Amino acid sequence: MQVVQAARHVPVLRDRITDLLAPALAAPGSVFVDCTLGLGGHTEALLTRCPEARAIGLDRDPQALAYAAERLAPFGDRVRFVEAVYDELPEVLTDLGTPQVQAVLADLGLSSLQIDRAERGFAYATDAPLDMRMDAQQPLTAAVVLNTYPPGDLVRILRGYGEERFADRIVRAIVSERDREPFDTSARLVETIAGAIPAAARHAGGGHPAKRTFQALRIEVNRELTALEGMLPAAIAALALGGRIAVLAYHSLEDRAVKQALRTASESRAPRGLPVVPPGMGPELQLLTRGAEKPSATEITENPRAASARLRAAVRIEEAR
Repeated sequence: MQVVQAARHVPVLRDRITDLLAPALAAPGSVFVDCTLGLGGHTEALLTRCPEARAIGLDRDPQALAYAAERLAPFGDRVRFVEAVYDELPEVLTDLGTPQVQAVLADLGLSSLQIDRAERGFAYATDAPLDMRMDAQQPLTAAVVLNTYPPGDLVRILRGYGEERFADRIVRAIVSERDREPFDTSARLVETIAGAIPAAARHAGGGHPAKRTFQALRIEVNRELTALEGMLPAAIAALALGGRIAVLAYHSLEDRAVKQALRTASESRAPRGLPVVPPGMGPELQLLTRGAEKPSATEITENPRAASARLRAAVRIEEAR
């Protein structure tokens, strides 16, 4: 992919996210963090809309950072690029001498760069090595998980991270196949999964029969939910008064974690029954979205990958605890 192609990519809910975060970025010196920089589309839109703002772009994928750096080069030193997982946000902000920021964005899940590169092994529709690493320097791959994890751990992963109701059947088939020959490419895994699922369920609605297993493997390889659980409280804590946070999730496990974190921070911290809420005990955040907002039918038509996106946002209305 050349940078000109990256520049043509329109990120999910770009305009809505820009509208939500821009009010916090009007003052000179305002800083926002894009915790999942990817190809840089959201950051490009925010820097264009908010000429007084500066950005810190995080991504664990050095390839993505390189493409984003080219795309965002016109903004010069208004952007800082950091190779990091988003749960490392506190350390990044400390290292940069920026303990508080005016906005935080996290676009969870896979970037187009990762999906479109067949050799990365994320897509079940293309035969490719079973890699699935967002950071190619880490040792754990999907092949390692499939070929070395005990059956019980594989069942746990498929159930917990993929919400796969046929986890037991799929794992039995995987173990039988790996005993015959280790897995190394996705086509054989897809065939094994399809053969393990009853025909009626395999052809029922809900997408490709391998979708949930691939999701579960990807989450395990990249410890995505663990990182998300660490990032959310850190991002909320980093917000200055009036600061805003927006998070895009793409499956129920992510969205559930985001919903819980924002809802908890938007509730009173005072004991129930008090006639007056003491200073410093009120909600930290006020929700900016009613439930989870979804892309329009037009956007989904133009970008089918946006179909599962769910957006939640909030603003800090009281100082951090």
